[in-house]
Amino acid sequence: MKRMAVAAVAVLTGALATTASPAAVAAPQPSAGLLAAMQRDLGLDAQQAAERLRQESAAAVLLRVAEGFAGDSFGGAWFDASTGKLVVGVTDAAKTDRLRRLGAETRTVAHRASDLDSAKSKLDAEKAPAEVTGWFVDTRANAVTITVKRGQASAAQAFAAKAGAVAKVVETDEAPRLLKDVRGGDAYYINSASRCSIGFAVQGGFVSAGHCGEAGDTVAGVDRSAMGTFQASSFPGNDYSWVKTNASWTPTAKVNHYGGADVVVSGHTEAAVGASICRSGSTTGWHCGEVEAKSQTVNYQEGSVSGLTRTNVCAEPGDSGGSWVSGTQAQGVTSGGSGDCTSGGTTYFQPVNEILSVYGLTLITG
Repeated sequence: MKRMAVAAVAVLTGALATTASPAAVAAPQPSAGLLAAMQRDLGLDAQQAAERLRQESAAAVLLRVAEGFAGDSFGGAWFDASTGKLVVGVTDAAKTDRLRRLGAETRTVAHRASDLDSAKSKLDAEKAPAEVTGWFVDTRANAVTITVKRGQASAAQAFAAKAGAVAKVVETDEAPRLLKDVRGGDAYYINSASRCSIGFAVQGGFVSAGHCGEAGDTVAGVDRSAMGTFQASSFPGNDYSWVKTNASWTPTAKVNHYGGADVVVSGHTEAAVGASICRSGSTTGWHCGEVEAKSQTVNYQEGSVSGLTRTNVCAEPGDSGGSWVSGTQAQGVTSGGSGDCTSGGTTYFQPVNEILSVYGLTLITG
């Protein structure tokens, strides 16, 4: 047992010595895209971005060893971009010299990382007041930081008390919200009643069929959360509309393939008669066929609509408004048709180029 313990210490010491030398850590091989994003968002040049990745890789290796060495006195660690080094917090000052020799910077802190984690877990088990926007283990501050809406700090005091002495209340202007994608072919709900399908995302929202709603109608997304409001709609005569979405929804170039990878729209070049075409809708999913004719007038019971494109693709109620693509080019939004996806049918779509032109909208492409 004694020989085993000595061997373990030797292995640990070797690992520590290795991690203390940045050159001993293999340099990562970052992609050109990653380096470009770091230069853009962190204000670095290419050499600085590559060097930072190397430093972070070395710090990640050192962290595992330093945490084991610090044991119960470990108070958390973080990478300091200004020095390119790992900073390790410890509650036992006697361990700082050894950690420095390993290449880390040190801070003597009041609270162990395990105590901070325990305090946060207590908050996780509580119902937070609406004024509180979040809480986290703040390693640099050696505290559990609770963020609260500006001017509302007093509303968080009772909640913060659950975490004890490690709690720190900070006012913020941040207002966290869910970030959800606007994706062609997904369902949306009009006035909490009828359902249609998204056509294509545009800057500020999405386009769909005109018969799905009128200006002012409210829209809920596929998850039934508030999504936006119809800004304009034309039906009959035409069959198009556009919906302005709220800040919780992010327009994307994606179209739901229903069972396959999303199609990413790259443009809106009109396909020829005879070309293959596919559509996405929230009732029947993904179906394909061919363009049979253009500039068709369809005499629906509710009134006639002109300028539609005829296809031999099936569709069913609820697919209305959904996306039509040829390859990765946006073509239009579902208007109506006959038949179904069991026996087959004929379906018409409203060309998207007319919608973009009439409303002055810009298609989201990828």
